[in-house]
Amino acid sequence: MGRSMLAKITAKNQLTLPKSLTQAVGATEYFDVEARDGQLILTPVRIQRGDAVRAKLAELNLTADDVAAAVAWARSSAPALANEPAAAYAVKPVKPVKPKKAATKKTQPKT
Repeated sequence: MGRSMLAKITAKNQLTLPKSLTQAVGATEYFDVEARDGQLILTPVRIQRGDAVRAKLAELNLTADDVAAAVAWARSSAPALANEPAAAYAVKPVKPVKPKKAATKKTQPKT
């Protein structure tokens, strides 16, 4: 079998893996975690950025046509939002603030 080391789980369910063990399986950011027969099995997963994007698109039920339409809209010289009418609410003009007069302290003659 492989090497065995002790790792402690924190109160927030975080586990720090010993560096020597993670180096032994190669550089990875993610692990597939499985509970099997009272043991936790960690398997390194190497996620490709393109795979992550495709997974998110699938999660959102976006099709290739949806993506093509969004790209075409973003590349157009006059996006549809620029041609929409102005907001339906009125903006109140801001009144200029008048400067306050310097307060003068009245002094009474000493008697």
